[in-house]
Amino acid sequence: MKFTLIGVIFCSSLLSCAANDERYLFFLHNKWLEDHEFNEGHPKYGRAEYQEIVSAFKKEGFTVITEKRQPNTDEKAYARRVKGQIDSLLQMGVESVEITVVGTSKGGFIAQYVSTYARNEQLNFVFIGSSFKGLVEQIPDIDLCGNILAINEKTDHGSVSLAGRIEKSTCHIAHFKNIELNTGKEHGFLFPLMNEWFEPAVKWAREDYQ
Repeated sequence: MKFTLIGVIFCSSLLSCAANDERYLFFLHNKWLEDHEFNEGHPKYGRAEYQEIVSAFKKEGFTVITEKRQPNTDEKAYARRVKGQIDSLLQMGVESVEITVVGTSKGGFIAQYVSTYARNEQLNFVFIGSSFKGLVEQIPDIDLCGNILAINEKTDHGSVSLAGRIEKSTCHIAHFKNIELNTGKEHGFLFPLMNEWFEPAVKWAREDYQ
């Protein structure tokens, strides 16, 4: 299985990825980038700064595992693929707490399925802009597990805390935190590299759960 790290590094195998660093971060981008090129700007939110975000995580010392997904990617199938990649890292001796999955918007929904399928209480997850009213009832098969940071934006229409989903989890969640931002950017808050969500994500991936 191959990992592609767009714009930063190419890992030809799990072994080469595992040799680079001791902390690993999967970055799962939003829906917009499935259907558009990196330089295409959203008519309302502007360009999704994917390469800048990946580079910033790399500069923080993480081995970043990511790729540009194909259009209409199936969330569950892709989540199982990521879960398989995580399993391979664990089999090579990487500690669960050294692995973090960060997802924005649709990438955040995929990350929630990764959490569900992996069912590992020590993995770290950061869900950005992926919690909305009614989804607990509409998508009941998500059962979160792991150390979970959720970041939502107050002006993002329908956005709510992830606490309702956490309450229904059948897995013990040792660390959970929900951060509500108020940037005024609506759903566009996750398109640019913003310290408001980037810095908390970095701290979470370093096991700083405060």
